[in-house]
Amino acid sequence: MTIELPRTAMLGVGSMSGSVLDGLLAAGLDPATVTLTTRSEGSAAAWRGRGLDAAATETDPDANRAAVRDAGLVVLGVKPYLVGEVLDEVAASLHPGAVVVSVAVGTTTASMEARVPAGVRVVRALPNTPIGVGHGVTGISAGSTADAGAVALASSVFTASGQVIEVPEARLDALSAVSGSGPAYVFLLVEQWQQAAEGLGFTPEQAAVMVQGTLRGAVELLAASGREPADLRRAVTSPKGTTERAIAVLQDADLAGTFTRASHAAIARAEEIAAS
Repeated sequence: MTIELPRTAMLGVGSMSGSVLDGLLAAGLDPATVTLTTRSEGSAAAWRGRGLDAAATETDPDANRAAVRDAGLVVLGVKPYLVGEVLDEVAASLHPGAVVVSVAVGTTTASMEARVPAGVRVVRALPNTPIGVGHGVTGISAGSTADAGAVALASSVFTASGQVIEVPEARLDALSAVSGSGPAYVFLLVEQWQQAAEGLGFTPEQAAVMVQGTLRGAVELLAASGREPADLRRAVTSPKGTTERAIAVLQDADLAGTFTRASHAAIARAEEIAAS
């Protein structure tokens, strides 16, 4: 697969947007088509060492404005509280008809549209961290000015390293609570499961092999089988057997209710960020 994008500016490249860029480069994007900015000179130098045009805002106050000039696609990787400030900074330099994509939680398209010239199309995207290993899940929402072409262009940035789900913006915080925060749920599960295994007398190394290997294998089996997870669970759970007894304990813990409460807590925090 080879991906082609218009001239692209990536502003505030950090961990998440850096993973997105890695995925694009791995998919064959020409590095010469990308201009990026970072906060620190050290980070910019590292990207330059990989053959990309990178500048640091701490040493070049015009870095963001220079990056967006003549860019058909602008990806904002800055923290949510900086999105408005950066858009105010670059608004006059944005190319007419450019597509601006933000990966920030809690920053609405309406608030971004209010800061950019007419004709600039705004899209929000919320990827999750597995995008760094080619298995991301990204939610995409179009702003009021974004047409189908803008959404398709924004989606192509993230399909290079995973799957994309287009949802109305009103559903984006809920999506983030599931897939955006979801990797942390999995890591917590693994952490606690390995602790339980160690409590049964296994070494940390043995516990890691058992838990992580089982999780990886189960997910691969689920993907390859095409069957529903409940169906696969029942296939492992023999009547009156050991797994049935263990599953009963887990079901008594109300996992569905716990995940629902956790998701609502994440949504509430996203709404707080948007209101601040």
